[in-house]
Amino acid sequence: MSKYPESMPHGEISEVLPDVFFVAGTMRNEFFGSMWQFSRNMTIVRENGNLTILNSVRLNDEGLAALDSLGKVVNVVRLGDMHGMDDPFYVDRYNATFWALPGMKTQEGLKVNKELIEGGEMPFDGCTLFEFKTVKRPECILRLDRDGGILIACDSLQNWVEPDEFFEDETIAKMQGMDFFKTANLGPAWMHESQPLASDFLRLKDVAFEHALCGHGYPLINNAQTQFHKTFNDIFNI
Repeated sequence: MSKYPESMPHGEISEVLPDVFFVAGTMRNEFFGSMWQFSRNMTIVRENGNLTILNSVRLNDEGLAALDSLGKVVNVVRLGDMHGMDDPFYVDRYNATFWALPGMKTQEGLKVNKELIEGGEMPFDGCTLFEFKTVKRPECILRLDRDGGILIACDSLQNWVEPDEFFEDETIAKMQGMDFFKTANLGPAWMHESQPLASDFLRLKDVAFEHALCGHGYPLINNAQTQFHKTFNDIFNI
């Protein structure tokens, strides 16, 4: 599997809610003409022994063994157009079904097996799709009908309260100046790239949830809706 990006440092898989797992890892790439290193997260949902990977992060051999102990990987889901570098690794390793929004860019040779469409088939039961309609790059959120409602987001919703061990110091300084480190935030880079309008967040306010697991930052467990609604109001006055 040498054709895939190497595994980078990551934490251990933790069960943050029943049958919902979370692991933080590393992203290192060039942005705005310089190298950045920061954290990114993968969420894993288990249903009847089957696993769905969302916001893929390649794990090392020990991490993959821990993943395999949870169940069988059957789905890989791409939620955001700005993520996805590790999708081919998991799709090929597990011969998994790959899900993505229509029009979403994918890595060379990676075929979308099933498209994510509001009201359409979902990777597991008790799940609904919220799609951003006004953005320049495709992005969606999945809502799990469990534990009061769990949102799984990519770049749109973030909860980087503070830097973690996967950051480089130089990147921390850059991101502090760009207001990345806020509770229940909207991703600054995503806002710049996708330029969403307030109407998307008016629709999102109608989605009930208690918890949020985002592609960046810490799990926001309990009272997540209230905190994100405050952010929507602060940014869009809605």
